[in-house]
Amino acid sequence: MVARQVSPKNTPLTKRPAATTLDGREQQLVALAVDEAERQIRAGTASAQVVTHFLKLGSTREKLEQERIAHENELLVAKREALASQARVEELYSKALGAMRQYSGQDPIGEYDG
Repeated sequence: MVARQVSPKNTPLTKRPAATTLDGREQQLVALAVDEAERQIRAGTASAQVVTHFLKLGSTREKLEQERIAHENELLVAKREALASQARVEELYSKALGAMRQYSGQDPIGEYDG
């Protein structure tokens, strides 16, 4: 059962146990901060910084910025995969050349020979 508390404004609060991981705990604290900011905005007691922060979050510019960051992350993943693929292709070429040299009766090329 979850213990319930009553805040000074008679709004029920749910008390949950602290998360066991650092990420989970951070998410809990962020959720509490957002809840507090919402309470302040609804009560009309929010500072200009709090209001401005949430106005910026809802702006078209912020949404475009988040989309740009997501695309940059996708590009980085694609570049990393391309580099890994290139390394595999180079290894295959090296093995194929070594096999061709061996089939033609030549000494195989060592790893550090050019």
